[in-house]
Amino acid sequence: MSKSMKRVARALEEAGVETEILELGDCRTAADAAASVGCTIDQIAKSIIFLGETSGEALLFLTAGGNRVDAQKASAVAGEPLGKADAALIRAQTGFAIGGVAPVGHLSPIRAFLDPRLMEFDRIWAAAGTPRHVFGIPPQELPRMTGAQEADFIS
Repeated sequence: MSKSMKRVARALEEAGVETEILELGDCRTAADAAASVGCTIDQIAKSIIFLGETSGEALLFLTAGGNRVDAQKASAVAGEPLGKADAALIRAQTGFAIGGVAPVGHLSPIRAFLDPRLMEFDRIWAAAGTPRHVFGIPPQELPRMTGAQEADFIS
């Protein structure tokens, strides 16, 4: 198990969330992941990272797999202009590589926002620290574990 995945597993365990981490194989899209897990695309929680241009920090937007983040709405929600976060910033703040950013287990605290669509399901699936692994979780656990605020940032 990679160090990144171990951090995710530890965060889930410490929060009292019992789940299994699944290996998906080669999944490049939310649709691929949904097909592999056997759920709908919107049950895949995508972790989208932006650079806060004022704060210089990474910001996390957790969105349903079929939705797209609207940059203007996301900037309004964040209270600062947003730009593209590069791989170095993402790795430095979260400890994860692009494609494997989990909602939990980050190296440093991160401001997070949550797509309300995710809350409509009994179970959602999120990256488990690598691009090839996911874990299932009741969506109500995400705000508790991440401090994510539900917000409208979808186009």
